[in-house]
Amino acid sequence: MKVIQASQIADAVRDLSIKANCSLQDDVVCALRHARETEPWPVAQATLDSILQNLEIGMENEVPLCQDTGAACVFVELGQDVRIEGGLLADAINEGVRRGYTEGYLRKSMVADPLRRVNTNTNEPALIHTDVVAGDSLKITLAPKGAGSENMSKIKMLKPADGRAGVIDFVLQAVREAGPNPCPPIVVGVGVGGNFDHCAKLAKKALTRPTGQPNPDPFYAEMEAELLEAINRFGTGPAGFGGATTALAVHVEQMATHIACLPVAVNINCHVARHESVVL
Repeated sequence: MKVIQASQIADAVRDLSIKANCSLQDDVVCALRHARETEPWPVAQATLDSILQNLEIGMENEVPLCQDTGAACVFVELGQDVRIEGGLLADAINEGVRRGYTEGYLRKSMVADPLRRVNTNTNEPALIHTDVVAGDSLKITLAPKGAGSENMSKIKMLKPADGRAGVIDFVLQAVREAGPNPCPPIVVGVGVGGNFDHCAKLAKKALTRPTGQPNPDPFYAEMEAELLEAINRFGTGPAGFGGATTALAVHVEQMATHIACLPVAVNINCHVARHESVVL
């Protein structure tokens, strides 16, 4: 049994909150640079140059890469041989978010109630997904999610008879309708299976996969490649100014479902595809 103090968790989440907003993982930066190298449209080239310059300035000066520092979406993999002492897991995560967004001078965007719209002024509460796994470690992934891309999310309960073609049609429709709103070039997360809530979680979690890393199942890896090619034929391009790079990657995650169901969710990330992880 491994003991982890709640204070350790709060410290780690505090650091993740700042790092995730002020830096971008190498896989995303490499994907953007590759897009710039292969982009034939001059306006799109200039737009990608501006995006890369913005990233460079943000990371060099440790300032947010985007003014929308997002809701703190947190994925937790809790080893079953871990015991947390000194407080509750959720409380520790929320303390870390509060400290990180305050001490890092990050914009606080959470309102306590969806209709009365009063800002919490701490960016709490974090939106936490917890899975119990084997082992004696605690993995925390924090993915700040801005509203511009989040508002382009779609979910639909397809009929099983709609099959693979129905899933592809729905994903393409969602991305086409999103247009330039999610700040392309985008990363598209797709969840297939489970039920209404599970497929949405899958789509969000898909965005934390290293950019362009294919699904380990060749069936879904082929679907990802087909979707990416089709999306980039839309011509939306970086920031919606046209070009060959509308999406950097499409990530599909799947799980078992009921015999009468085919739920599909689409969650889009902007080009600042932020996520950072720590293992305690």
